[in-house]
This record gives sequence, structure tokens and C-alpha cells, in this order.
Amino acid sequence: MWVANFVLMTYGSGAVMSVPGHDQRDWEFATKYQLPIKQVVAPTAEETCDLSTSAFTDKGLLVNSGEFDGLEFEAAFSAIADRLEGENKGRRTVNFRLRDWGVSRQRYWGAPIPIINCDSCGAVPVPEQDLPVILPADVEFEGVGSPIKKMPSFYETSCPSCKGPATRETDTFDTFMESSWYYARYACAGNDQAMLDSEADYWAPVDQYVGGIEHAILHLLYARFFHKLMRDEGLVTSSEPFKRLLTQGMVLKDGAKMSKSKGNTVDPQALIDSYGADTVRLFSMFAAPPEQSLEWSDSGVEGANRFLKRLWKLVSTHVALGSAPALDMAQLDDAQKAARRKLHETIAKVGDDYGRRQTFNTAIAAVMELCNELGKLDSDSAQSRAVLDEGLRAVTLLLNPIVPHICHELWPLLGGRGELLDAPWPAVDEAALTRDSIDIVVQVNGKVRARISVAADADKAAVEGLALEQDNVQRFLEGVTVRKVIVVPGKLVNIVAN
Repeated sequence: MWVANFVLMTYGSGAVMSVPGHDQRDWEFATKYQLPIKQVVAPTAEETCDLSTSAFTDKGLLVNSGEFDGLEFEAAFSAIADRLEGENKGRRTVNFRLRDWGVSRQRYWGAPIPIINCDSCGAVPVPEQDLPVILPADVEFEGVGSPIKKMPSFYETSCPSCKGPATRETDTFDTFMESSWYYARYACAGNDQAMLDSEADYWAPVDQYVGGIEHAILHLLYARFFHKLMRDEGLVTSSEPFKRLLTQGMVLKDGAKMSKSKGNTVDPQALIDSYGADTVRLFSMFAAPPEQSLEWSDSGVEGANRFLKRLWKLVSTHVALGSAPALDMAQLDDAQKAARRKLHETIAKVGDDYGRRQTFNTAIAAVMELCNELGKLDSDSAQSRAVLDEGLRAVTLLLNPIVPHICHELWPLLGGRGELLDAPWPAVDEAALTRDSIDIVVQVNGKVRARISVAADADKAAVEGLALEQDNVQRFLEGVTVRKVIVVPGKLVNIVAN
């Protein structure tokens, strides 16, 4: 038994499971005290898992877990919970960590708290007909205190209950009280007769919320409180304020958050003057996933600009050769088929990255890879030019949400009809995605040991047999027993052995 101030106080009470192979704090504790570290989760994709350097904290396939080997995270969670409940050794539960919220602030700016303090009646709510309580505008600030605390004309009043002398509350609400429901008020801002009306209910809930990491807990938690209150009062009919959340990271410079006090801010206008707004926008979206912090890099901005120049040159060279011939699928050779397959794989990926995953950096990376493939096509071949023409129009549409200025210039050059904003999103040609063979990764206990090429229509047994025949796979199976072979169609084979 190890006794240490290791468990976080805020985590809660009860038993804490320690898994040093798959929790970084557990891993550091086990490493410091030379405790054994056993792998029980293996990657599901082409990742590496080296527990000698750090914990593997992604969700994956269970290994070294007895009857639960081969299960993915959600399935394993449910299976283990079912087993514990079935044996009356545990049960599913939800722990809440809510604390009381002190909503008053001793400052002038804010929504006045509509309470009147009476020596006889205590705290009395301001009558509805006297709402809202309006802050006085003719205030004078002296020192750090709230000026209304020194204004008898504001705080001296009479008690709504006994009509005797009383004092108006001079504290104001926490600003969360206003920022927790502003999205609904924006939808009916012209209504000066009611807090909310049918317009607010029509637009609620918000389809997409984008906010900084500092808003990810308190503001959004309070917004849910307020929205459910407004629902219970009949002001809106929806139960949640936001359908979807994207929490964006911060911009860092030399590893520190940008701030005027540190003198490490970067003026985007200077970069826009030098490179154009598209370059700055492209770098900002490409440098990191939107939910992670972005490390500012001048060389990264230059790299984004070079890519846009290469794209412009690729289009200019293509257009200079005249109109491209019509695409004839029957005449495509293997290289042209591969380029067209890459094109439609990219269309599918970028659409998914924009819409579902919201990983704009990977969408841009996919388009960059596509441009590299398109640039390899033989300009002397009629069908290569036809594939290139289709590809460049698709690239223009795919990049338009990120770099609209250059895309609006390229669209008419490529023969695009009408306004680019009115053009439909490129459609995926499923026929172009078909493959004669596919490459599959072979893992032994979660570590990549080989790669194999198999027929696209190969069955599970054939894939499993080919994977087990690989020399480097056999080398890691010597002296151990194969417990299970997991075949993820089209992706990987994971051999569980011990």
C-alpha cells in the first residue's frame, strides 16, 4: 500500500483506480517509485504505444484484460459495468461537483439586485410594476468603492410591504447573470415590452457556439441554468441553449499567452499588409486544431503564403494551356485513377472535417496533399488535364471557407459559373473511390509490426492469414500464445498475444 498526497482533493470521495499505463499522473507516480506498468489499452489506428516514455491516454482496444480483450472503449465500459452490476459489486452513478454560487458584487457596473432591505420586514423583493431597477447615470467615482453606495437619492426608499423607510440594495449581480441568456435576447432585441418573445423561441437553441476555453465551464453551465429557467417560465420551449460547442484555444507567442503587458503581441494588420488576409487566415486555421493553443510562428505565416502562391501558379499554368478536354472515365490510366481517387477522398474528408469533426487544420492539410498529387499529373496528357481541371475547381470550393479572396479570383479563371458563394459543394463520386487493393497495418499487442496489401474484397480469414505470415510479425510471436486476432476491415489487424 502506498500513502501519498497523490489524489486530487477536487476529484471526490470513494475508491480511485490507478492505471499507470494509461493515465499520465499515474504513470509518473509509478515511474518515480519503480512500480510495474502494464499495458491494457492498445491503439486502434496507426499509432505507436511506448509506455517507457509516457502513458497511452487515447481510447483504443483492450489488451491483457481477460474476457474483455479486443473491445473498444465504449463497448468495454458497458461490458465491465454490466459485469460488476451483475455480480452486485458496483453500479453506474453520476457525481455532481456543484457548489453554491455567490451572485452579488460590490461594484457599480452590473444588473441591480431588485431587493429592498427593511428593518421590520427584512429583505423584500421590488414589486414587478417597479421593475426594472435602473442604475443612475450621474455618478461620480471616488476611490475603488461603488458610487451608488454614497448616493442617498438611489438607495433611500420605502418598504413595499410596510411602507416604512428602507434601503435599496446597492450590490449588483455577477456579470454571468447578463451573459447567460444574451443569445435569446439578441433574437428579439427590438421588443421593449417583454424580456423574450416568440422570436427568441424561434431562433433558440443556438446551432453552433464558438467560445474561448475560459468560457467552457462556468459561463456555459450558468447558461444552461438560465435556459432551463426560461423554459420552465414558458419563455422558450427548448431545453438546452446550444446544440453544439467548439471551444477554441489561445494564441501563444514563445510559449506564453499573448498580452500587451508582456509585449509579445503580433499585429495582424502588419501581416495582412505584407501577405494578405488569406495568408493570415490560412496560417491561423492550419497551425493547430481549433480547440488547442496555437503557437504563433512567422515562418509558419510565410509557409502559408508559399502554398497559396503554388496554388496560384498551378491554376495559371493549367489555364494557360487552354480549355481542358472532357473527362472520359474509360480512358484513365492507373495514375489518373489514383489522382481522381485522391480528389474524391479529399472531398469526403474535408466535408467531414468541416461539418462533423470541426478539425479545420486537417482539412487544409488534406487539400495541400491533394494539390501535391494534382501537380504530378502529366500536362501533355488530355485525360490528366481533365482530372486536373476537375481537381482544381474542387480545391477552390474546398478552400473557399478559409481563403475566400484567392478562391474568388481563381473561380472564374477555371470556368466556374456564377458566383462562387452560390456554387454547390463538390459531390463525392463513389465510383472514383473504388480500389483494387488496400494497405492494412498489422499490430502485435498494439504496436505496428508490418504493413500488408490485400485485395479490396478479401475476407477476414484471408486478411488474418496474410498478417500472421509476415516475417516481422512471426518474430514477435515466438514463445508466446496468440489469444485473439482482431481484424478491423480496411484498417488494421491487431494480434493479441502473451
